[in-house]
Amino acid sequence: MIHNLKLATNLDMYQQKDDPEINFDQLLNRIRGFFGRVPSAGRNGGGSSKSKWPYLVLAVLVIAVVGWLASGLYTVNPGEQAALRLVGKFQNLNGPGLHWFWPSPIGKVDVVSVDQVQTLELGFRGDIPIIEESSMITGDENIVEVGLVVQYDIKDLESYLFRAVDPDGETLKDAAETALRQVVGSKPIDSTLIDAREEVQAETKVLLQGLLDLYETGINVREVKLQNVRPPAEVQDAFDDVVRARENREQIINLAEAYQEDIIPRARGEASKMKQAAEAYSRERTEKAEGQAGRFLSVLNEYKKSPEVTKQRLYLEAMEEILPGITKFIVDSENSGNLLQFLPLTKDNTISGTVGTDQ
Repeated sequence: MIHNLKLATNLDMYQQKDDPEINFDQLLNRIRGFFGRVPSAGRNGGGSSKSKWPYLVLAVLVIAVVGWLASGLYTVNPGEQAALRLVGKFQNLNGPGLHWFWPSPIGKVDVVSVDQVQTLELGFRGDIPIIEESSMITGDENIVEVGLVVQYDIKDLESYLFRAVDPDGETLKDAAETALRQVVGSKPIDSTLIDAREEVQAETKVLLQGLLDLYETGINVREVKLQNVRPPAEVQDAFDDVVRARENREQIINLAEAYQEDIIPRARGEASKMKQAAEAYSRERTEKAEGQAGRFLSVLNEYKKSPEVTKQRLYLEAMEEILPGITKFIVDSENSGNLLQFLPLTKDNTISGTVGTDQ
């Protein structure tokens, strides 16, 4: 009968694994039903009811032990890990599933979500700025207010729970502030405000992860984002003017580059066209000069063969080219070659052309 009571109690505890606490009313009802079925030593002989007490105590002890052992059942969901401690000393890590470990006070199970992305805000809380956290000095000795958001999860649950004090609280906050101040303090203010925000974020993430690993926090830094980067309110207008000037400069540079991209190809096209025309003219002049030189050489060769004939031929060819385009006068030698009577015959009162005389 005791064995049957244990089995029933075990099954009942498995069915109530989500609520491991003992239902004492149900327990007493089971005990009363059990002892109602146990034969009494004094039923036929007038025995005392005191003989039932040892069975009652034993049943209560057995049920209490079974209930205590059943309370050691626990469930680990996906994305979680369970850290097991035996009499306060870390033992092991368990992944997702249904597990059993010694219940309290002998053992303790800490189930922690290790894949959940958590966020730390530095320099502000919601819409409220925290000046003592956000104000820092840049590499060129200017003051800038920088807000930072750190996204992280847990990569080593043992270190997270047992090796660092408040790993995702003051430890993480102090490490993030240290890393950010070191990176901002090594760069001019323009890098943090405008030019190199991505570089500042990347360097801060690497430095922060190194500090957290050094402190054995077990935290993995997923992302670091700069927020609300601005100069102090007292000099905000001056920095706004600088930013506008930089934007105007960038706009002018873009326009100049666009003009450059437009004019340079056209200039190169014109230069190529002029170069090709010059090369064509050069070839033409060269070929013409070579032709004239060849012609001269051929005439020279003929002249060497018969100088007088060649001379007369050249003279006639020259006259043939010249005489058709000029005014000609034929003067009889009997008139003594007097040319004065012909002077007014031309429109501009000049004598042009060649005058021929009979000898």
